[in-house]
Amino acid sequence: MKSVLIVAATLFFSTPVFSQTSYSGMQIRGIKALSDQQIADLRAGRGMALALAAELNGYPGPSHVLELADKLDLTADQRADVKALFDSMKAEAVPLGSKLIEQESELDQQFAARIVTPESLAASTASVAITQGELRETHLKYHLSTAALLTPEQMKIYAGLRGYADAPIHHHHN
Repeated sequence: MKSVLIVAATLFFSTPVFSQTSYSGMQIRGIKALSDQQIADLRAGRGMALALAAELNGYPGPSHVLELADKLDLTADQRADVKALFDSMKAEAVPLGSKLIEQESELDQQFAARIVTPESLAASTASVAITQGELRETHLKYHLSTAALLTPEQMKIYAGLRGYADAPIHHHHN
Protein backbone atom coordinates (compact mmCIF):
# COMPACT_ATOMS: atom_id res chain seq x y z
CA MET A 1 0.00 0.00 0.00
CA LYS A 2 2.81 2.39 0.92
CA SER A 3 4.51 1.87 -2.44
CA VAL A 4 1.23 2.52 -4.27
CA LEU A 5 0.87 5.85 -2.46
CA ILE A 6 4.44 6.80 -3.34
CA VAL A 7 3.89 5.98 -7.01
CA ALA A 8 0.58 7.85 -7.05
CA ALA A 9 2.16 10.90 -5.39
CA THR A 10 5.09 10.82 -7.82
CA LEU A 11 2.75 10.70 -10.80
CA PHE A 12 0.52 13.42 -9.36
CA PHE A 13 3.34 15.88 -8.68
CA SER A 14 5.13 15.21 -11.96
CA THR A 15 2.16 15.90 -14.22
CA PRO A 16 2.35 18.86 -16.62
CA VAL A 17 0.02 20.90 -14.41
CA PHE A 18 2.69 21.12 -11.73
CA SER A 19 5.57 21.65 -14.15
CA GLN A 20 4.02 24.86 -15.52
CA THR A 21 4.80 28.14 -13.82
CA SER A 22 2.76 31.27 -13.46
CA TYR A 23 5.09 32.73 -16.11
CA SER A 24 3.86 30.34 -18.79
CA GLY A 25 3.06 32.29 -21.95
CA MET A 26 5.07 35.34 -20.93
CA GLN A 27 8.05 34.17 -22.96
CA ILE A 28 6.31 35.46 -26.10
CA ARG A 29 6.09 39.04 -24.84
CA GLY A 30 8.09 41.68 -26.67
CA ILE A 31 9.49 42.84 -23.34
CA LYS A 32 9.36 39.92 -20.96
CA ALA A 33 9.09 42.00 -17.76
CA LEU A 34 6.18 44.14 -19.00
CA SER A 35 2.68 43.13 -20.06
CA ASP A 36 0.92 44.85 -22.94
CA GLN A 37 -1.31 46.59 -20.35
CA GLN A 38 1.71 47.84 -18.40
CA ILE A 39 3.28 49.19 -21.58
CA ALA A 40 0.03 50.94 -22.51
CA ASP A 41 -0.24 52.41 -19.00
CA LEU A 42 3.35 53.65 -19.08
CA ARG A 43 2.86 55.23 -22.50
CA ALA A 44 -0.34 56.94 -21.30
CA GLY A 45 1.19 58.23 -18.07
CA ARG A 46 -1.22 56.26 -15.87
CA GLY A 47 -0.34 55.66 -12.23
CA MET A 48 -0.29 51.85 -12.17
CA ALA A 49 -0.67 51.90 -8.37
CA LEU A 50 2.61 53.78 -8.00
CA ALA A 51 0.96 56.31 -5.70
CA LEU A 52 -0.86 53.96 -3.34
CA ALA A 53 1.10 55.35 -0.39
CA ALA A 54 -0.54 58.69 -1.08
CA GLU A 55 -3.95 57.52 -2.29
CA LEU A 56 -4.61 55.20 0.62
CA ASN A 57 -3.43 57.72 3.19
CA GLY A 58 -5.81 60.48 2.15
CA TYR A 59 -3.96 62.21 -0.69
CA PRO A 60 -6.19 62.03 -3.77
CA GLY A 61 -4.71 61.98 -7.24
CA PRO A 62 -5.64 64.52 -9.88
CA SER A 63 -7.04 61.93 -12.27
CA HIS A 64 -9.54 60.54 -9.78
CA VAL A 65 -10.45 64.00 -8.50
CA LEU A 66 -11.27 65.07 -12.05
CA GLU A 67 -13.36 61.93 -12.56
CA LEU A 68 -15.30 62.80 -9.40
CA ALA A 69 -15.32 66.58 -9.89
CA ASP A 70 -19.10 66.94 -9.96
CA LYS A 71 -19.65 64.72 -6.93
CA LEU A 72 -16.95 66.63 -5.06
CA ASP A 73 -18.60 69.90 -6.03
CA LEU A 74 -15.30 71.37 -7.20
CA THR A 75 -15.28 75.08 -7.83
CA ALA A 76 -14.30 76.31 -11.28
CA ASP A 77 -10.91 77.37 -9.88
CA GLN A 78 -10.37 74.00 -8.21
CA ARG A 79 -11.30 72.17 -11.39
CA ALA A 80 -8.88 74.31 -13.42
CA ASP A 81 -6.10 73.87 -10.86
CA VAL A 82 -6.56 70.09 -10.65
CA LYS A 83 -6.68 69.87 -14.46
CA ALA A 84 -3.42 71.83 -14.63
CA LEU A 85 -1.86 69.41 -12.13
CA PHE A 86 -3.11 66.44 -14.14
CA ASP A 87 -1.69 67.86 -17.36
CA SER A 88 1.67 68.55 -15.69
CA MET A 89 1.75 65.08 -14.16
CA LYS A 90 1.06 63.48 -17.51
CA ALA A 91 3.69 65.66 -19.21
CA GLU A 92 6.26 64.33 -16.73
CA ALA A 93 5.03 60.74 -16.51
CA VAL A 94 4.76 59.95 -20.23
CA PRO A 95 8.44 60.55 -21.05
CA LEU A 96 9.48 58.65 -17.93
CA GLY A 97 7.21 55.77 -18.92
CA SER A 98 8.74 55.72 -22.40
CA LYS A 99 12.21 55.77 -20.89
CA LEU A 100 11.32 52.85 -18.61
CA ILE A 101 9.94 50.85 -21.54
CA GLU A 102 13.17 51.48 -23.46
CA GLN A 103 15.33 50.48 -20.49
CA GLU A 104 13.35 47.29 -19.88
CA SER A 105 13.59 46.48 -23.58
CA GLU A 106 17.36 46.94 -23.54
CA LEU A 107 17.68 44.69 -20.48
CA ASP A 108 15.47 42.09 -22.12
CA GLN A 109 17.56 42.21 -25.29
CA GLN A 110 20.78 41.68 -23.34
CA PHE A 111 19.36 38.46 -21.96
CA ALA A 112 17.79 37.42 -25.28
CA ALA A 113 21.07 37.91 -27.13
CA ARG A 114 22.97 36.28 -24.27
CA ILE A 115 25.32 39.26 -24.03
CA VAL A 116 24.44 40.29 -20.48
CA THR A 117 27.41 40.58 -18.14
CA PRO A 118 27.51 41.29 -14.42
CA GLU A 119 28.56 44.85 -15.26
CA SER A 120 25.86 45.47 -17.87
CA LEU A 121 23.28 43.89 -15.56
CA ALA A 122 24.28 46.21 -12.69
CA ALA A 123 24.16 49.27 -14.95
CA SER A 124 20.83 48.32 -16.54
CA THR A 125 19.04 47.50 -13.32
CA ALA A 126 20.37 50.65 -11.66
CA SER A 127 19.02 52.72 -14.55
CA VAL A 128 15.65 50.98 -14.40
CA ALA A 129 15.47 51.56 -10.65
CA ILE A 130 16.24 55.26 -11.00
CA THR A 131 13.56 55.70 -13.66
CA GLN A 132 11.02 53.72 -11.62
CA GLY A 133 11.79 55.95 -8.64
CA GLU A 134 11.41 59.12 -10.69
CA LEU A 135 8.12 57.88 -12.11
CA ARG A 136 6.78 57.00 -8.68
CA GLU A 137 7.86 60.34 -7.25
CA THR A 138 6.10 62.09 -10.13
CA HIS A 139 2.79 60.43 -9.33
CA LEU A 140 3.17 60.86 -5.57
CA LYS A 141 4.01 64.57 -5.71
CA TYR A 142 0.88 65.28 -7.75
CA HIS A 143 -1.23 63.52 -5.14
CA LEU A 144 0.36 65.80 -2.56
CA SER A 145 -0.39 68.89 -4.65
CA THR A 146 -3.95 67.78 -5.36
CA ALA A 147 -4.75 67.24 -1.69
CA ALA A 148 -3.70 70.81 -0.97
CA LEU A 149 -6.44 72.07 -3.31
CA LEU A 150 -9.35 70.29 -1.63
CA THR A 151 -11.32 71.23 1.45
CA PRO A 152 -11.56 68.83 4.40
CA GLU A 153 -15.17 68.11 3.42
CA GLN A 154 -14.17 67.30 -0.16
CA MET A 155 -11.44 65.01 1.16
CA LYS A 156 -14.03 63.18 3.26
CA ILE A 157 -16.42 62.86 0.30
CA TYR A 158 -13.57 61.65 -1.91
CA ALA A 159 -12.63 58.97 0.62
CA GLY A 160 -16.22 57.76 0.73
CA LEU A 161 -16.60 57.74 -3.04
CA ARG A 162 -13.39 55.75 -3.41
CA GLY A 163 -14.42 53.26 -0.74
CA TYR A 164 -12.05 54.46 1.95
CA ALA A 165 -14.72 55.81 4.30
CA ASP A 166 -13.63 53.56 7.17
CA ALA A 167 -10.01 54.73 6.95
CA PRO A 168 -8.94 57.69 9.04
CA ILE A 169 -8.29 60.78 6.93
CA HIS A 170 -5.63 63.09 8.26
CA HIS A 171 -6.05 66.70 7.34
CA HIS A 172 -2.70 67.88 6.11
CA HIS A 173 -3.31 71.04 4.15
CA ASN A 174 -4.89 74.51 4.11
